[in-house]
Amino acid sequence: MTAGRDQIQECLVSDNVWGKERPCRTALCSAINGLACMTQLRAVFWDVDGTLADTEMDGHRPAFNAAFDELGLPIHWDPELYSRLLAIPGGLRRVRIYLSERDLSVSDETLLDLREIKRRHYLGRIQQGHVGWRPGVRRLLHALDKADVPQWIVTSSGYPSVMALLEAGGEDLPRFAGIITSDDVSEGKPSPAGYRLALQRSGCPAAEGLAVEDSAVGLEAARAAGLACLLTPSPWDTGLVSLLSRAVAAVNHLGDPSNPATHLHGPPCSEGLVTLEYLQDLIFGTPR
Repeated sequence: MTAGRDQIQECLVSDNVWGKERPCRTALCSAINGLACMTQLRAVFWDVDGTLADTEMDGHRPAFNAAFDELGLPIHWDPELYSRLLAIPGGLRRVRIYLSERDLSVSDETLLDLREIKRRHYLGRIQQGHVGWRPGVRRLLHALDKADVPQWIVTSSGYPSVMALLEAGGEDLPRFAGIITSDDVSEGKPSPAGYRLALQRSGCPAAEGLAVEDSAVGLEAARAAGLACLLTPSPWDTGLVSLLSRAVAAVNHLGDPSNPATHLHGPPCSEGLVTLEYLQDLIFGTPR
């Protein structure tokens, strides 16, 4: 941005030499247009679970418990236990580690059955309206879409789970430019693989994009890919409080006129609403 400002300053100086105003106006306009392009947010990359919607406690946890019951497994995840388990990214990996720590032996075939049964119950809960969007999400999705800012999804969840949520969002939900799920990369978050693939496919330079996350593993993944990250921490992720300073900003949610956001870290947003202008200021107006 410094080069653009210098060019504008040059034009302003030469404009006033000997009263010659017109010769430099073309150059001045060019410089201003160039500067505007350099301060345009190129893409926003959204996490899903806990960021777009409250899927973890209201969707995934009950679906896991229903699947455990259906298979006759002696497991039940209450909210407190599940909050701790969410530090492990990926549902099946979460189950494997939980079983290993408790010396519970389950065959690979049963685990595959568990995954499919759990997915069925999860999709059912989505379709029945048990999972709600987080405050301000739909408002900001529409604002970015209206401004033609490409929006991508980058998640450690599977493609069917993501599509179920988006389809339940209704026909007025803006379309995403692309979706990266656990089916597209070999490693989930905190690996940056998903974000790097999204950056590659979108053609967006990391310095001109922004990730929106709710968890420590998501924050780590975004930063490792070179993206600035806006955090909207989930209430269950208490360990994230000590990491807020690693994000470019943090709010408890994105805010709606009747439910303004609470500022947690970084520049505050006007009237408690995260807007396109606020996101652009985070990228181009705040040192990272």
